[in-house]
Amino acid sequence: MQLGVNVPNFGPGTDPGVLREWARVVKGLGFDLLMVSDHVAVTADVAERYPEPFYDPFTTLSWLAGAGEGRLRLGTTVLVLPYRHPLLVARMASSLHRLSGGRFVLGVGVGWARQEFEALGVPFAARGRLTDEYLGELRKAWEGSSAPQVWVGGHSGAALRRAARFGDAWHPLRLPMARMRAALAEHRLPGFAPRIALKVTDAPVDEGERPAGVGDLAQVTGDLRELRELGAESVVLDPYHGDPEETRRPEAAWRALEQVVSGWGAER
Repeated sequence: MQLGVNVPNFGPGTDPGVLREWARVVKGLGFDLLMVSDHVAVTADVAERYPEPFYDPFTTLSWLAGAGEGRLRLGTTVLVLPYRHPLLVARMASSLHRLSGGRFVLGVGVGWARQEFEALGVPFAARGRLTDEYLGELRKAWEGSSAPQVWVGGHSGAALRRAARFGDAWHPLRLPMARMRAALAEHRLPGFAPRIALKVTDAPVDEGERPAGVGDLAQVTGDLRELRELGAESVVLDPYHGDPEETRRPEAAWRALEQVVSGWGAER
């Protein structure tokens, strides 16, 4: 099972130097995959959690791919697919996949920010239908050529059906273990590559709906062990918890990642 990191490509503390240092840390700790997020118009609903500067994911990953991070796989978690014409996404994704030596993963989702949809002139209520339509167009555009893996986000019934129909893996975001276990038991999915929270606490977290990846080190490594037993090919750790000021102090996230590597290392 490969491990990845969702790196903040936004926020007041993020700049090119910090992004390069994130890549150095992720690679240096032995992670396999570096992923970034997506927003196009940072409207008020987006800015509360993901404020400017917000670096475009394709541009950021292309820059990192050319900056010497040769072993790392690179990806989006998640690209809001209805925001862009599917043929444009197909072209950008396949170009990045080829230029990076086949290391790109396209994680996609339907999106949630109503004001951003309005700013882009995309109907919010049609986002599910558009995502299905665009995924079909991506598959057509890539027929007969080298294409990136597609991880489909979301955990609704529609999202799970979408992952089964169009995806190479289901890519749920920050769910409790029980919900992922139940979905995998109920649906026949092509693969499993979750993104989980990463918050290492001093004491165990005793919550019925504890998100996977939140708790003391034994709980976090236990979550990774169970995800591996459930068939996860990759697990992406997300150390960002919604406060933009966290981006000014990336060292805290780096320490948490180092703890996980230390605790999990013997099992990898």
